[in-house]
Amino acid sequence: MPSSNLSDYLAAERTFLAWIRTGLALAGFGFVIARFGPFLRAMRLDQEVSGSGPVGSPSFGAALIVTGSLALGWSAWSYTPLIRGIKRGESEPSQGSFFAIAIAVLLAALGVTLAIHLVSVNAAAMQPTQEILMSPNTGIVTIPSHHSVEQTIQRLEGILTAKGVKLFTVIDHSGEAEKAGFSMRPCKLLIFGNPKAGTPIMLASPLAALDLPLKILVWEKADATVWLSYNESTYLQHRHALPDNLLGNIAVVNALAAKAAGEPNAK
Repeated sequence: MPSSNLSDYLAAERTFLAWIRTGLALAGFGFVIARFGPFLRAMRLDQEVSGSGPVGSPSFGAALIVTGSLALGWSAWSYTPLIRGIKRGESEPSQGSFFAIAIAVLLAALGVTLAIHLVSVNAAAMQPTQEILMSPNTGIVTIPSHHSVEQTIQRLEGILTAKGVKLFTVIDHSGEAEKAGFSMRPCKLLIFGNPKAGTPIMLASPLAALDLPLKILVWEKADATVWLSYNESTYLQHRHALPDNLLGNIAVVNALAAKAAGEPNAK
């Protein structure tokens, strides 16, 4: 066999192996991307991710896996006629490079989509989430307020008065901490309720008195954002085995907190 032909064979084989590596890399990276979403959410349990987006989604990973599979199939399909052409002494390849260009364009599009999504996720992370459900075992709901701590408390007090709900007390945790010589950001607990709503609950489950009257904590984080936290109503229902007809007696806390926080859709 002439040396020139041997070099052509080896060059074709190197190209074939390079396409195999490319296909395997794309498929492997697609699998990692598809499985990365749950890991990312597990590392950020304190934030709710809105929308799946391409990052970590099965669709994005599947697109890369399909692209890798197509690259493997195309490399095998084009390698055979290329070798036949070398045997026949053809100087030009019988197959064009359209598929290679198509893969490059597809990967560029996926890369731009990924970059745009990452920018949007980072921008959204700078804003308070509309609602954060903490660990299901805690049963705590935390939502952002669009007002200061004092303004939020004033709004909540006005709402309670308008609805005929009694405000039993406001515990100023930060104020008491200051009296004890500690520095604490604004943090106040409002305890409120209505005997007509709370009493049937305690009659059904006396231990529910441990969680009644209802409470909303208004507090400020180190970044000066203000939040409202309260016990999730369905969690209290399961905790005290309350019947469904009594859930509405405690679920009112959701609407109260949302309206005090200033959410536009709160009723």
